[in-house]
Amino acid sequence: MVMKNAFPMTHSQIWNAIDALAAHNGLTPSGLARRAGLDPTTFNKSKRQTDAGRQRWPSTESIAKILQAMHVRLDDFAALMAAAGYAPRWDEKTVGRAYPIVGVARESSIEFFGPSGTPAVADKGGAIAPAIVDDEAFALEIADNSLEPVYRAGDILLVSPRAAARPGDRVVVKSKSGTPVPRILLGASRKALELGPMVPGQRRLRLESDSLDWMARIVWASQ
Repeated sequence: MVMKNAFPMTHSQIWNAIDALAAHNGLTPSGLARRAGLDPTTFNKSKRQTDAGRQRWPSTESIAKILQAMHVRLDDFAALMAAAGYAPRWDEKTVGRAYPIVGVARESSIEFFGPSGTPAVADKGGAIAPAIVDDEAFALEIADNSLEPVYRAGDILLVSPRAAARPGDRVVVKSKSGTPVPRILLGASRKALELGPMVPGQRRLRLESDSLDWMARIVWASQ
């Protein structure tokens, strides 16, 4: 049986879908490979064609592993392949749509943010990042070098308040009396969040739920 609306799967579509899946989870293609237990070079640009210019396709095993690691269904991955006009370019900072942006540093002012976590004051130009399904998503610009070597001054982080955060995910948390702090989520319960250090020298934190203002998962970085 031939489906009238079926589309032929192309080489560029499947690689674009892998790039999009990585971007939606705040990872580079090599980071996605590591998260899935694959060789970090599995999805490198150099692996996508031979020296002679012949197209190379990712294996079904590698696709299955990244879907399992990211908790993504096969039909959702197919939707990424079918998405028109979305091709992340990892050597550029400008791809996708514009988001409101604020600066984050040790001395960040809490009045930048409204009660929901959405920036109350934002740069008029905004930041360009991959399009995601979250109207509350916003961008943070790292304004100093306190998070090196993970993030450097000028890096753009796209954060999503609606995205589910799992242990091991990078998140930004803000207490009711503090400033936004990027950390690693170690665990969450009704009583508290357990947060690990983002960079050497930081301490592990326990943030009581009643003192939490908001938490948003980092879904993309411009590095």
